[in-house]
Amino acid sequence: MAYRRSLEMQKRLAGNRQRILLAARSLIAEGGFRNATITAVAAGAGLSTGAVYRYFPSKADLFVEVLTNAVERECGILREVIARPGNSMTHLQEAVESFARRALAGPQLAYAFIVEPVDPEIETVRLVCRRKFSKVFETVLKQGVASGEFPKQSVEVGAACLVGAFTEALVRPTALTKKPGSDAKLVDEIVHFCCRAVVCSGHSSRRSVRRKTKTVS
Repeated sequence: MAYRRSLEMQKRLAGNRQRILLAARSLIAEGGFRNATITAVAAGAGLSTGAVYRYFPSKADLFVEVLTNAVERECGILREVIARPGNSMTHLQEAVESFARRALAGPQLAYAFIVEPVDPEIETVRLVCRRKFSKVFETVLKQGVASGEFPKQSVEVGAACLVGAFTEALVRPTALTKKPGSDAKLVDEIVHFCCRAVVCSGHSSRRSVRRKTKTVS
């Protein structure tokens, strides 16, 4: 009986924790981190504020877990995309498009996770999360370089640049009220830019610029 009560208690505690996380995510999706006060989260989860603090000592701790869980889920979706049949360019196109479309479908949540002003603890986790996204795109670039679709390049630097490019391109659209019908064109532009970036080798052009500079001097 004691063992059964222990299991039931664990399930109840886990259920409470999950309700808190879901309530926080829902509030962030409606109005950003600033909208997810502990009082509002507690009300959304059907718990007292004291109960929320028993699970999460601070609001920053709660936000960090919400952000981490969301990024893990997003990375899982992107891994599924690049695991589909197809070549590396197709995987890159579909992965970037997938991320951009979901971000624009939930602009408040995307803006909060990408750039909304936050406490230093959350900003630190953001950097870790960007690295997780980069690791996913490193896989695509490695495959493309190995198959000859993409020129030889630093996949680590290239993946970081890709993540920086498409997240930055989404900052303004997710921060402002979007015009109806504007999403498709924006997504296409982001995808096309990222694809051009990985297939254009800049080594020869850099050498040319250096030679011209020496000639002028």
